[in-house]
Amino acid sequence: MRTRFAIAVLALSTLVLTACGTADQPSTPTGSGGTKSVKLQLQWFVQGQFAGYIAAADKGFYKEQGLDVEILEGGVDIVPQTVLAQGQADFAIAWVPKALASREQGAQITNIGQIFQRSGTYQVSFASSNIKSPADLKGKKVGNWGFGNEFELFAAMTKAGLDPGKDVTLVQQQFDMQGLLRHDIDAAQAMSYNEYAQLLEAKDPATGQLFQPSAFNVLDWQTVGTSMLQDAVWANTGKLSDPSYQDTAVKFLTASIKGWAYCRDNPEECRDLVVKRGSKLGASHQLWQVNEVNKLVWPAPAGAGMIDDAAWKATVDLSMTTKNADGQTVLTKAPEGLAYTNDYVTKALDALKKAGVDVNGASFAPKTVTLTEGGA
Repeated sequence: MRTRFAIAVLALSTLVLTACGTADQPSTPTGSGGTKSVKLQLQWFVQGQFAGYIAAADKGFYKEQGLDVEILEGGVDIVPQTVLAQGQADFAIAWVPKALASREQGAQITNIGQIFQRSGTYQVSFASSNIKSPADLKGKKVGNWGFGNEFELFAAMTKAGLDPGKDVTLVQQQFDMQGLLRHDIDAAQAMSYNEYAQLLEAKDPATGQLFQPSAFNVLDWQTVGTSMLQDAVWANTGKLSDPSYQDTAVKFLTASIKGWAYCRDNPEECRDLVVKRGSKLGASHQLWQVNEVNKLVWPAPAGAGMIDDAAWKATVDLSMTTKNADGQTVLTKAPEGLAYTNDYVTKALDALKKAGVDVNGASFAPKTVTLTEGGA
């Protein structure tokens, strides 16, 4: 894990060297029909995690705002905030601590919309392992994906008095749950909306039926108190001085939040849109994803996308105190410059409220989703 972490940081350091040259680039070109062409970089492959943006594109919400949005799929080797900083995208979706680490390395980016109000990261183990708290990870084989996905886990271990470099055996986990299912590791990293569902889509050899939640213990960083802000919309800081780009940012957020509101109220249709886009896992899995992601977005008391000062400060504080296996912290100092702003999302929310869109979702109630084997 340490080797891959070092490689990722080295690659990031190399890539962001060009970031400072993007601020003076011309405004986004105009597409066909007078619309403005916009590129959105996702941080992972097409799946329900990004349903709101897919809905905004496929239901015409971006076009209503005069935007022609191209959604760029992410992957293992794609760092969305770097793609943004290099000027290869107009906006990007990235977790806050990862993006802040990139900013400290030189990426000129600003959080303009905190879509996920809550963290969806778990550490999951078989109930028989009796891992009921972060302290119980001591002496265990603990899986994590690296690449900045491990920060909440390390924060939890630090809070429990454990040294991630000495008190546990860290295992580089693949982006699935096979290591846990084979009992190669004792605790595996999982997203509530993805890998956790993969466990419940697998057969229990002892019963021949799908695993039930009772078979597992879940450490939820929201409950533990080491959760960090995740999916946010990031903009190019330098270009935010351009009134045209500012206008595009407001329009992009307006349509995107409308897309998330649509997926809150129409999860099955958004499931279908995601599957149609070419998601790698099937329909029942994608419905689970949309449903679970809705829990991270809604309800939004201050309005979807608003950046909460307290949640931001908690993420920054954890980033400055959480050490990785090599004893290095995520951030060495508090973010400088325009790290985040609510200016553009406030305008977007005002426009949506005037149009009659529910931007708070106070009455949101998640569905009960029935998973099938393999998520088909």
